[in-house]
Amino acid sequence: MRVINIHKRLIDQPLVEVSKLFQTLATSEDKIWPNANWPAIRFRGGLQEGSIGGHGRIRYTITEFKAGQHIKFQFAKPDGFKGTHELLIKSVSEYSTEISHNITMHTTTFKATLLWVFIIRWLHDALIEEAFDNLENQFSTQKKASKYSLWVTFLREIYKRKSFQIKHA
Repeated sequence: MRVINIHKRLIDQPLVEVSKLFQTLATSEDKIWPNANWPAIRFRGGLQEGSIGGHGRIRYTITEFKAGQHIKFQFAKPDGFKGTHELLIKSVSEYSTEISHNITMHTTTFKATLLWVFIIRWLHDALIEEAFDNLENQFSTQKKASKYSLWVTFLREIYKRKSFQIKHA
């Protein structure tokens, strides 16, 4: 199955200010990733081409990296996910920046297709919107907080229970 998944948001800040925040991604000073609600994003070797890492059960390798502007990842796990996802930051005007997250991949197995359609897509979309909220909230007094759908809430509860059983069994 072909998958194209795009999230975009306009931030009312110049590129240089938004880029500073992107440079904190996957560091101890991360200001974007919603660590409180999702598995942390980590990379052996930090943010640089060739680093291997991911978050939770999602694994990938950084294939392109331009600090504060662009990061492209190649999926390694789950099995059957063939393609990339990337974070892009571009100037729209002197005082406005567009951030985007794009997945371009194919699922190559029936299991991977089901996993994407019924689970990962939903969790991914919620995570990305929450990350974008975190970024935007760095510049705003009116805090954004995307709400989880009932399906995402249900999936997160199952994941928590499953993780608890595995850890404490």
